[in-house]
Amino acid sequence: MEYGRTERVDPRIVRTRQLLKDAFIDLIQEEDVDKITVNRLTERATINRVTFYQHYRDIPDMMEKLAEEMYNEIYRILHEYEARSRGLIEGEDMLLLELLEHIAANGKFYRAVLTFRKTPIFMERLHDLLAKWIEEKYDNSGSQSKFVRLNINKDIAIWYGTSSLTGLIVSWLRNGMPYTPQYMAKQFYKLVSRG
Repeated sequence: MEYGRTERVDPRIVRTRQLLKDAFIDLIQEEDVDKITVNRLTERATINRVTFYQHYRDIPDMMEKLAEEMYNEIYRILHEYEARSRGLIEGEDMLLLELLEHIAANGKFYRAVLTFRKTPIFMERLHDLLAKWIEEKYDNSGSQSKFVRLNINKDIAIWYGTSSLTGLIVSWLRNGMPYTPQYMAKQFYKLVSRG
């Protein structure tokens, strides 16, 4: 589905996909993703195999679609915030706060797909999205002149920003989200603003 378009989806479809997603999350915490079979997944989700195939071709197709949903949701958060706050002087930490609140609210999913090395598609999507967003911010802000003054290469600045934000999120999840999203956002921007 394309960002910005909203379609009404049959609640039965939503429920079935949620059952499959929950079962997938449980299973990847128990075993390698390449050992998960459609049969095992559907048993855990308490649905039949035919129903699975009405939604997905196979497990990799399901993972691709879940990664796309994650990408679209984070994209929406980043860009809706940008649109709402254009011209306001709110701190950047408010955007990170919204992102971290979303991740905390869906902690089980994000912990499972971002902290297990067995599911790199999710980490790659998050990394790509954050890199594009940071590049947009770099190109559309006064940061560019700051980096030029400091003789810092644009690519290196983007790599640094993407890696530090991705690392922050993954480490936070891996450690059981011991700090609130508000605290994390403030701490991150203190580090960034001093750097």
